[in-house]
Amino acid sequence: MKDVLHFVFGIFGNATALFLFLSPIVTFRRIIKRKSTEVFSGIPYNMTMLNCLLSAWYGLPFISPDNLLVSTINGTGALIEAIYVLIFLIFAPKKARKLFCGIAAAIFSICMYASPLSIMRLVIKTKSVEYMPFLLSLFVFLCGTSWFIYGLLGHDPFVTVPNGCGSVLGAMQLILYAIYRKNNGKAATNCHSNGDSLKMNDVKPAQIYELNGEQV
Repeated sequence: MKDVLHFVFGIFGNATALFLFLSPIVTFRRIIKRKSTEVFSGIPYNMTMLNCLLSAWYGLPFISPDNLLVSTINGTGALIEAIYVLIFLIFAPKKARKLFCGIAAAIFSICMYASPLSIMRLVIKTKSVEYMPFLLSLFVFLCGTSWFIYGLLGHDPFVTVPNGCGSVLGAMQLILYAIYRKNNGKAATNCHSNGDSLKMNDVKPAQIYELNGEQV
């Protein structure tokens, strides 16, 4: 009975989500007809597309078993939202198009630079830099700093803000590396041998760490 209800509500969720994704059609018919986005915002469609892509990935059988219905509807949603984003970019005024693309790029850049935060937490917890590559941290800092200065000189906040965040996060990684570089692998081994274990939610999905020959 539980499996039946799970399937039924999955189908119902697919149907309602499809109507949700199709509901802006009226808005985009107006945009195409008037050849202008007027004061409509394109950011929700961009964010929805990103959400759909990630959700579709999550629902794949080798990631999350018994969630195929999540992948089917979100894969469809990603395609629909991509069409909306394309239409918006075609008919958006130059200034609005720049704002739309700039905000979206800034958000994605900040997310990219923030992705090592889980590893930084792991470094602090284990007092080891074994799983935080030095070269990656170094070039995160150098890349973020370079583009931060570039954005400052060009008076472009969409380049300055996310890369400023990247520069700060890169610097934090290098500081952690300087503090714990001599403990490379040792503290993590001690943590495991003392009976302390690392929870899987402390690291990124699909990462497997081995301590003392055992999988955590």
